Amino acid sequence: MKKISTTRWLEVVRAATEVFLRKGYKRAQMADVTEALGLSAGAIYRYVESKEALFDLVVRVGAGMNLETRSLIAPIATPRPGATLAFLRTTLKREGRIPKLAQALADSKPEDVAAEFKGIVRELYGKTAQFRVGIQLLDRSSLDWPELAALWSGRWRASLVDQLGRYLDLRISQRRLPPVPDSKPWARYVVETVAFFALHRHYDPFPTAMSDKVAEDTAVSALVRSTCAEDARKRKE
Repeated sequence: MKKISTTRWLEVVRAATEVFLRKGYKRAQMADVTEALGLSAGAIYRYVESKEALFDLVVRVGAGMNLETRSLIAPIATPRPGATLAFLRTTLKREGRIPKLAQALADSKPEDVAAEFKGIVRELYGKTAQFRVGIQLLDRSSLDWPELAALWSGRWRASLVDQLGRYLDLRISQRRLPPVPDSKPWARYVVETVAFFALHRHYDPFPTAMSDKVAEDTAVSALVRSTCAEDARKRKE
C-alpha cells in the first residue's frame, strides 16, 4: 500500500469517468482506463483493486468528494456489496432536496407565484449544474444496473416529479397558475428542460454556443413564462 499524489488520483478519476460515461458500467473494462491513462497492462490495479472500487471512487468524486482534502491509500479496496448504492442513497437524501420546493408546498398563500416558481427552478438548476458529471454518470450507468436505475430514476427522480406535480396541482387549484393537461408530465417537462440546459448540452457533439449564465437564464425564463403567464397577467391588472 502506498500514497499517491492528488494530481495522479485526479488523472485516474478523470480517465475512469470518461470511460464509464462512454461505455456504461457493464461494458467498461479496466483495460480501457489503463489505455486512457497511457499505462502498461494491469497498471490500474496499483490504484484500485477492481472495477467496483474504481466506480465507487468515481461516484464519490462525482457526488462532491474533494480529492485534494482526502488522503487515499492505494490500492483502494473493493467496496462491500451494496456500499456504493448505500452511499448514493444517503447522498441523494442530503443533496437531492430542493428546499424552495418544500417551502412552497407548505405556503398556502404566496404573494408572488411567478417569483416562487422562479426560485424553485433556479435552485433545481443550481443543483443539476453542480453535480452534472455525477448525474450524467448515474444516467449512463443506470442503463445496465437495475438496482441503480431503481434508486436514481425510480425513486429520486420520480419523487422530484411527484413533488413538482403536487406543487402545480396546489397552485392550479388556487387559481394562481393556469391549468395544464396533466401536472405530472408538466413537472417532467420542467425537470428535463433544466437537465438539457444544465447538463446535456455539455455532451452535445454540435452544441449551440452559449455561456453558462445564458443557458440558465434561458431555461428559467422559458419555464416561468410557460408555467406562470396567467399569474403574471393577473398581477398587472
